[in-house]
Amino acid sequence: MKKSLLLLSSFLFLSHLLQAQDLKDAYRYSSSELSGTARYISMAGAFGALGGDLSAMSVNPASSAVFLSSNASVSLGYRDLDNSLRYNNGMSGSNESMIELGNLGGVFVFSSNGENNWRKFSLGLNYNTSSIYDENYSVQGTSTNSIDQYFLDYANGVELDLLQTGRNGNIDEQYAVLGEQYGFPVQQAFLGYQAYVIEAETDDPQNRDYFSLIGPGNFHQRYNQVATGLNGKLSFNLGTQFKDFLYLGLNLNSHFINYETASEFSEFNNNPASETTEVYFGNSLYTNGDGFSFQLGGIVKLNDLRLGFTYDSPTWYNIREETTQYLETNTPEDDFVSVAPNIINIYPEYRLQTPARYTGSLAYLFGQRGLISFDYSFKDYSSIEFRPGGDPAYQDLNRQVANNMKAASTFRIGGEYRISNFSLRGGYRFEESPFENENRVGDLTGYTGGIGYNFGNINLDLGYSYMTQQENMPIYNTGLTDPISFDRELSKVVLSLSFGL
Repeated sequence: MKKSLLLLSSFLFLSHLLQAQDLKDAYRYSSSELSGTARYISMAGAFGALGGDLSAMSVNPASSAVFLSSNASVSLGYRDLDNSLRYNNGMSGSNESMIELGNLGGVFVFSSNGENNWRKFSLGLNYNTSSIYDENYSVQGTSTNSIDQYFLDYANGVELDLLQTGRNGNIDEQYAVLGEQYGFPVQQAFLGYQAYVIEAETDDPQNRDYFSLIGPGNFHQRYNQVATGLNGKLSFNLGTQFKDFLYLGLNLNSHFINYETASEFSEFNNNPASETTEVYFGNSLYTNGDGFSFQLGGIVKLNDLRLGFTYDSPTWYNIREETTQYLETNTPEDDFVSVAPNIINIYPEYRLQTPARYTGSLAYLFGQRGLISFDYSFKDYSSIEFRPGGDPAYQDLNRQVANNMKAASTFRIGGEYRISNFSLRGGYRFEESPFENENRVGDLTGYTGGIGYNFGNINLDLGYSYMTQQENMPIYNTGLTDPISFDRELSKVVLSLSFGL
């Protein structure tokens, strides 16, 4: 039985009614990991009032003007993601480990003469990995809910004539036409009807009512998913210092998204009323996008006390997506059916606006011996917006975002203590859930630590971060909404080398 998710395409077409996006996309592209230099990581990213670090520019663009001289930095990290998964009565686990480039950049500092109130100007360029999407897992369990409800939800209300292939019996052609003229929902109904998961109540071409060919009872289900990709940010920075107490900065950010995922849902039953006893439903998605944002920030130095404020604009993304699907079924008599359209659904480019963020920061320096720093950020996820807003599909999705997501706060605290040329560091962070229903995505808790050594013109730093978070994500957004529960544990070890230019 062929279940490959990599299909050769015989047709390419544009679907004009896109309804494939959901809340998972809104959350995925608007959230980010703790990533950057080892010093930044080991202090939980609480750098909004400090500066003097390449990754600190991603929190407050005024950070570049704090550097005393030109500087460059490169950071490599080991990333380890452990998932404990539950689906109904089944449990499993997964692990993903990789080496990542967390940070690469430099800043050039230009000092003015002593008579000028604008003491310094800085130009910076920095790359930072915002999120890594690599994940590979499999989970199974027993449910009293069947995949048939997914196809019934999409089919009821759709005319039978649209779900039939006509005289030529060409599955590919009809699937393509439905996608182009009616969109994603009717394609799902077509798959369910053609693969004998659902059946029409009557043979009337105008029939709009359907029933399931899968009988009630218990269903053994398995879900496999493989995902890869990342979200990265390249920042061009301008900074300046006014007298000895004020630092100002601007970041112009270029963002890019690359995300690929392939999944298969399998269901088996031996219920007496079932004409269909096996179902294999496969989906693949390829996403790429680019975006722009800007940041404005300032740092005020009051002797040993530092105050910082940053405004992060929304990120305006342009996103392009392609999908493929197949549906296969079997019966007790081993009458196997495969509906695998050789079609790549190429959707029209859409726009996504992620929320703005406001950050206030406070730091206190204990002379040359150490420091403590605190950052507070506020981000309203309910303001996420898919565009064009005049499209009915996006209007409905934006209402779901507004009703299901909320404003969330982030707290970060970090400290550093110097012993001769050594620096000892630690930190803590807490991020509130962006969902009204916090069972869907829970609060994030993280702990960090690290050590550094100053060789003079060269600094070598090692940082460690650990975070935990729980998620309960439904497999599908309609019909079969049984959630997969994730207990996520993400660890990072980062090594950074920074040096004067």
